[in-house]
Amino acid sequence: MSTHFYPVILAGGRGTRFWPLSRKKHAKQLLALDGKQTMIQQTVERLLGIAPAKQFWVITNGELRPEILRQLAKLRKDQIIAEPVGRNTAPAIGLAAFILQRTDPDAVLGLFPSDHVVGDATRFHEVISEGIEIAASGENIVVLGIQPSRAETGYGYIEAGSLSAENARHVRRFTEKPNAEQAAEFIRNGNFYWNSGMFLWSARTLVNALHEHLPKTAALLDKIAADFGTAKFAGAFRRLYPKCENISVDYAILEPRSAKGEQGSNIYCLRADFGWNDLGSWTALHEHQISKHTQPDGNLISAQGIFTLNASGNYVRAPGKFVAVVGISDAVVVETEDALLITTRANAQDVGKVVKHLDEKKLKKLV
Repeated sequence: MSTHFYPVILAGGRGTRFWPLSRKKHAKQLLALDGKQTMIQQTVERLLGIAPAKQFWVITNGELRPEILRQLAKLRKDQIIAEPVGRNTAPAIGLAAFILQRTDPDAVLGLFPSDHVVGDATRFHEVISEGIEIAASGENIVVLGIQPSRAETGYGYIEAGSLSAENARHVRRFTEKPNAEQAAEFIRNGNFYWNSGMFLWSARTLVNALHEHLPKTAALLDKIAADFGTAKFAGAFRRLYPKCENISVDYAILEPRSAKGEQGSNIYCLRADFGWNDLGSWTALHEHQISKHTQPDGNLISAQGIFTLNASGNYVRAPGKFVAVVGISDAVVVETEDALLITTRANAQDVGKVVKHLDEKKLKKLV
């Protein structure tokens, strides 16, 4: 099975909600936020249990590629592709599909973000293996759904329908980031899953879906792929890729395909019950690490020395400093050599707005 499975890892994001630690040239996926390995190293290590290193693809940008090359020494340089401009997930995974379908159209591609956490690697392998079998058995698309633990408005949702012969759920529809009332209703219904952003399909299935739902971009990707492995590739990639539509796989393919109906879309949802977390903010990181370490006061402090008094639920990162936390709760403090972030866990989702401000002010050294 592994000889025909190609993991495609998306690693071009900036991780702005992890500022000031996450920067343009050293983004979230290149940080060791949860253990000694960086997020992208953990992602590759997990998938090496299913596919050999020679079958990996990493899609990133020119600013992050040098550090990714350094961190992923097991992969060849030509397996780490830097987009000339960011064009979201549909063109990124689409390019890999168009290249592969020329040599191995039955190959199954898996789309994986580079910054997720998985608690149970064995169960992860089992679920991915199930998904590969479904994806390989026809014009099928497999999405991995997370059992919701709360009425989260920051995730997309998958409405699951009847059970298929392959022990997966037929997908009824996708809903992007609902409001609080909708999210609460989804939780009550019990047949909705969070969209993990992990998908499986054959190269042929994805190429056909792009021709159907995104024909202009499909034609461009086909031309770029035709030059892969030749001296013309870099020029064609640089010239044609920026003309591709800037659109996610969800909007480009999954939503229009799901409109064909539960039995006609050939989209299946597998429950991803392997301890998933996308660590989307400092708050999420605090909650994830506290759940593992069970600190009685809920403080998580990374420092040279620590003193706390009447303080709880704080996240502080100040390497090399003595840190005293007195009389405050639920704060987030992150220090780097040139910046200091002070916020609350409730407001940590807004940290990306700091980066937007710095971009507008052209303070390049801080982003």
